[in-house]
Amino acid sequence: MPPQDRSAGSGGKTPSAPPARQVLSDSVYEDIKAMVMDHEIAPGARVGIDALSRALGVSPTPVREALARLESDGLVVKRSLSGYRATELLTRQGLEELFEMRMLLEPRATALAAANATEEQLDAIERITDEMRTLPGPTGRYADYRDFAALDQRFHEAIAAASHRPLLTDAVERLHSHLHIFRLTSAEASEDPTLAEHDRVVRAILRRKADRAAEAMTEHLALSLQRQMGHERKS
Repeated sequence: MPPQDRSAGSGGKTPSAPPARQVLSDSVYEDIKAMVMDHEIAPGARVGIDALSRALGVSPTPVREALARLESDGLVVKRSLSGYRATELLTRQGLEELFEMRMLLEPRATALAAANATEEQLDAIERITDEMRTLPGPTGRYADYRDFAALDQRFHEAIAAASHRPLLTDAVERLHSHLHIFRLTSAEASEDPTLAEHDRVVRAILRRKADRAAEAMTEHLALSLQRQMGHERKS
């Protein structure tokens, strides 16, 4: 069946509905993001705007918008004269350096969150952990664990925001660490201890124990790195 042209006019949208253009842009972004995450667009491969436009049944404009967003995510890179290419996967050294940065930033942010988070921010962090428990973990295709991955990233970013240190929060967000890590490999959801580690972080923050919160985040990051290194050896 040929793809439908989703870039057609929106018709009679109500004022309260999201603009059709934004809905289309978000949909195309998620479609191309899934292709990159699942290696349907291979690491290092050229990303053709016209080819994606035909494959998704849309005009080139939302594809260009999606690629600009993916460039800010660090999933594609734009080179002069050659257009967009999917970024290469993290090497072992790159993975270690990413976690080195996280170890510098996130335990400090977590300690500050324990001291400075508002009640509303504490509630939001708890809601994220509760919602994560209802979702399948990172296994299979990206579409199957996309919501879990998004919440995992939101968990860490919500803690950073609760530190009330804007520069620190911005630095954590700019790493886009979860996208790069989930792109490397998928874990066995039934054995993944991420949620238990998150719970220890949250308990320490709720009890306003800054030192313990920083220790719990450090432990979580160290164990995450160990798991990723283990996946790398198996692959």
